[in-house]
Amino acid sequence: MSFLFDQNFTKMKAPEFPLFFDWLNTEEELSLEKLKGHVVVLDFWNYCCINCMHALPVLAELEKKYEGTPVVFIGVHSAKFENEQLTQNIEQAVARYEIHHPVVTDEEMTIWRSYGVNAWPTIVIIDPKGDIFFRRSGEPQKEVLEDVIDTLLEESAKKGTLAKKPFEIKYKPVEITSTLAFPGKISISEDGKIALSDSNHNRILVTNLSGKIEQIIGNGEIGFSDGDFETATFFRPQGVLWKDGDIYVADTENHALRKIDLTNRKVITLVGTGEQGPWLSEGGKGKDVAISSPWDLAAKDDLIFIAMAGNHQIWVYNVETEMVRRFAGNGRENIVDGENLEAQLAQPSGLSIYGNKLYFADSEVSAIREVDLERMQVKTIVGQGLFVFGHQDGPVNQALFQHPLGIFATVNKIYVADTYNSAIRVIDLMTKQVSSLIGKPGMKTVCRVDDPDCDKLGLYEPSDVELFDNMLYLTDTNNHLVRVYDLEKNILQTLDIR
Repeated sequence: MSFLFDQNFTKMKAPEFPLFFDWLNTEEELSLEKLKGHVVVLDFWNYCCINCMHALPVLAELEKKYEGTPVVFIGVHSAKFENEQLTQNIEQAVARYEIHHPVVTDEEMTIWRSYGVNAWPTIVIIDPKGDIFFRRSGEPQKEVLEDVIDTLLEESAKKGTLAKKPFEIKYKPVEITSTLAFPGKISISEDGKIALSDSNHNRILVTNLSGKIEQIIGNGEIGFSDGDFETATFFRPQGVLWKDGDIYVADTENHALRKIDLTNRKVITLVGTGEQGPWLSEGGKGKDVAISSPWDLAAKDDLIFIAMAGNHQIWVYNVETEMVRRFAGNGRENIVDGENLEAQLAQPSGLSIYGNKLYFADSEVSAIREVDLERMQVKTIVGQGLFVFGHQDGPVNQALFQHPLGIFATVNKIYVADTYNSAIRVIDLMTKQVSSLIGKPGMKTVCRVDDPDCDKLGLYEPSDVELFDNMLYLTDTNNHLVRVYDLEKNILQTLDIR
């Protein structure tokens, strides 16, 4: 059987892992010497990359299939952003995506370079003799990887090079015991009800402004089923949106737009099949259209705009016609302004509408951009490129963000959850200046709430921000909290979700 490799692939001995790198999900450092006789599947990834996120369910299925055989899956986390280089941040990502295989932190992309990798994600498969047998970049196809692994197991068994029994790896998970688990997005109704995506508990919560839980939607299990609040299921939902007394949900890993009918206590699927959609699609009737990793929502009149992170576009759903279609972005990942459908976006992850402007956090280019809904034009406010990022205040043409995910627009200001800087930033549209409201440049960027070394305003990778009655409500994602910042008193408090 023959397999396709990337164009630069040359069969070679697999380089050994460097010593003294940090390993997660295992109680010991691994080496190819220890794994001799095994088929080793390496996943080169980083935790910001939507294509890497799409690869994880495929790998999870394969891990389950080959459990108890001499096949070992290892994640090689090769960071793009500075924030992703810290082991404790990678550990949080491993917990968030419920990764069950060992992960090595690839310091300064050392392993990446030794294997000749040049794109995220890349899958490398090493045969039981220790040679690289397969390498391919891009989102993996399950059937192709199965064919490769099955062939190696069969041929190696015949040659006597296959291990007699699998190497035992002691899985060491991160346990989350808090009320919330990686809360993603937040939305507040006109009468002061909070909708919150409790993402890793696979549910949506409705609370009052003091944090008292009034509704729990979803039974907490991973799934894709409509029904009443107690039986409906979600899969790591993100975006939530109040509209006309109902809640709309970007059910991210089910690749779906869902509606929570609060009057009849029902969850209804509006868009999506439960399977990831293609890279390019023109849309159609809602439930017939497969979409890709919707991350946030915003509404104007009968239209719901969807940040389609999975294919670097913004889509729009018409609640009257039930039709969904591409609205902005041609699907190529970059920062290119211009006419809506020809502009290039990069993993849009946060939306907010004010007037006739749709503002969005374009996370992979660390940018804040806008769509003029009358002129149908995309324009960048702050942001310079796929590999230009940092924490710098000042004029919009010089300021830098680092993978922002959340945004809230007012008449003359845009509040930004600058996620990888663990900061809340403010863009003043009148003065064209960017400032840091919470989390100053140069301060410690990873702040657990019980860390005495952190500033009193420390956050840990916040994903969203919402303004209500002069208070900013923040999803402090890696602290598993909702925080409230009083703009007048300059005080940050924790909302007691109970």
